Amino acid sequence: MALPKKKSRTISIDGIKYRWLVGPNDRYNVFVAQKEGVNGRIIEVYFETDINAYWVEFPNVDNLNLKIIKPKDSETIIRQALQLGWNPEEKGNPIVFDLTDEKLKTRSKSGFRKIK
Repeated sequence: MALPKKKSRTISIDGIKYRWLVGPNDRYNVFVAQKEGVNGRIIEVYFETDINAYWVEFPNVDNLNLKIIKPKDSETIIRQALQLGWNPEEKGNPIVFDLTDEKLKTRSKSGFRKIK
């Protein structure tokens, strides 16, 4: 499955283009990336954020985790995923990670849960 061009962004890392996007969910967001032009394996990276609770809590946002993913963050995440064994040209199910303190950790099969 290819990421939609309309809702995703591209980034070039070492001359290779990747497409990425961030999808919101309750109390966490999911960063998704894949190599552009290749219908291969994608990565899903879950990270905690209160960004979707922002309007619920407005104007009391001082204690909220307003984590967002910037293009530089996407480069860091993709490089870490490659170092952890992601092969974007390989077919298969997504490789799933958690992002904590700017570091990726492979999520175990039993780890498909909502981050608290």
